[in-house]
Amino acid sequence: MKIAITGATGQLGQLVVEHLLKQHNSAELVVLVRDVTKAEHFAAKGIIVRTFDYDQPDQLAAALDGVERLLLISASDVGRRVLQHKHVIEAAKAAHVAHIFYTSLLHADQSTLSLAQEHRETEELIKNSGLTYTLLRNGWYTENYTQAAQQVIEQGILHGAAHDGKISSATRSDYAEAAAHVLTTAGHDNKIYELAGSASYTLTELADELSHIANKKVIYQNLTGDEFHQLLVNIGLPAFVADILVDADVQASQGALFSESKDLVHLLARPSTSLRTVLASQLG
Repeated sequence: MKIAITGATGQLGQLVVEHLLKQHNSAELVVLVRDVTKAEHFAAKGIIVRTFDYDQPDQLAAALDGVERLLLISASDVGRRVLQHKHVIEAAKAAHVAHIFYTSLLHADQSTLSLAQEHRETEELIKNSGLTYTLLRNGWYTENYTQAAQQVIEQGILHGAAHDGKISSATRSDYAEAAAHVLTTAGHDNKIYELAGSASYTLTELADELSHIANKKVIYQNLTGDEFHQLLVNIGLPAFVADILVDADVQASQGALFSESKDLVHLLARPSTSLRTVLASQLG
């Protein structure tokens, strides 16, 4: 059974391939990438590497030849993703792919996050395609909040705009492992999984965890959305990235990043990776 993964050289895609290699023959894996030179490490493991450019729709179906299961990892080009995803879905139909899997957004059908609309539209395209599908509605990545942990500890202040909103995040590896599981097992036809961490935290609690691990007081300072946006731009983030992060925090204060769903726990057959474990690993 040939399984193909789009965006396989991205942060999530690479992890999905790693987990697939633990339970699937490398010769039956197909990585679909825009730049094949970045996928030489996959080819060295016996994985099939094929060029796959979302913006070259006439070439996509050929790249899916023989593929039975396709994981469409949502594209990174925010604002253009629906059209790009449409190209992939149409190619999957033309290539007679049996089952498409899509990495969507937690509670995409009702989420207030600015990112949600493109996911909603993609989900509708998939549902209307006639293809058997599985929607993996991934929650927020824990790394979105922990990747700057060292700098936060040095400053002693964690900035944000989430007030006391609870965040049910999980690691990229957790979501990747769940994806690998559904790609290699049966019983997921036309299912929607709401994937969220098994424990939730506020940014004040994140600051407390940083204090515990670093043995240094770290406080959480809540800002307005505008203040947080200006801070992120001042430290060098592109404005569109700052827009996404600020929107996530503001919506988190209203519950948009919280979920009590246990779908991820059931797929992993274990709790998701704890916040303390992530921080301890990152900070050595």
